[in-house]
Amino acid sequence: MTGTPDRRFHRANHRIAHVSLRGALGADLALVAGAWHRVAAPLADLCAEPGARRDRQLLLGTRFCALDQVGAQVFGYDADDGYCGWLSADALGPDHPVTHWVSAPATHRYTEASIKSAENAALSFGARINVLGVDGPFATTPQGHIPLQHIRPIGEPLHDPVGIARLFLGTPYLWGGNSRSGIDCSGLIQAAHRGCGRACPPDSDLQAAMPGDAVAAGHEVAGDLLFWTGHVALVSAPGMIIHANAWHMATVEEPLSEAEARIAANGEPVQCRLRPRAQAVPAHQG
Repeated sequence: MTGTPDRRFHRANHRIAHVSLRGALGADLALVAGAWHRVAAPLADLCAEPGARRDRQLLLGTRFCALDQVGAQVFGYDADDGYCGWLSADALGPDHPVTHWVSAPATHRYTEASIKSAENAALSFGARINVLGVDGPFATTPQGHIPLQHIRPIGEPLHDPVGIARLFLGTPYLWGGNSRSGIDCSGLIQAAHRGCGRACPPDSDLQAAMPGDAVAAGHEVAGDLLFWTGHVALVSAPGMIIHANAWHMATVEEPLSEAEARIAANGEPVQCRLRPRAQAVPAHQG
């Protein structure tokens, strides 16, 4: 193998390697095919090493291929992005079909088909669930009941990335966060695109490399992306952006000129202005 592999997508650790790496690594690593699961927790932190800083979060219903386990930590990769890391074994459950996804900013899963019953989970935009039936205004899942107006069938996306980003206004900033309870800049961009059925990688450096067209300063339109070193924002209207940022410690919509001036004062000019070309999410990401 030439060069240093990107740790985020390298399906190997010091003990094992995925069978797709046969012949590319040292012979002392065991080759494994892995076993598919679904994230069963509302959110699961994915870390570079057990107990390390969170890289990102996986939402309920995300498929995850487990390659190795050490104690209570499992190493593997998610089916959406192929992102590798360690998460808690307790966050995983059996693989199963998913039929719907949460299209509201957030929702609750109730123990009974009643708003007066106890909730057993708080779910975020993008979580995937398996609906077994309908009980009044609720969808019935194996784990509980979810309001019908908060979900959509898999394969029925929304159509406005800016509108989705606005669902997250006021969400606290959280490094590596991917949910309504906490999100970072690239997580917001990915949620806005994925919710529209568009492919979008998980980190800002990868998002800056998406297919698209360069945009001249002052010619930005809604849907364009602006990149600084380690940061990304979504143009919500001419002269306005939405971004999850550590200055406000929240997702905010603000004038582009104000954000540019503030970030430039720290020596960080805009590095790239991109009008991404819409690409459909691959079918295997259900």
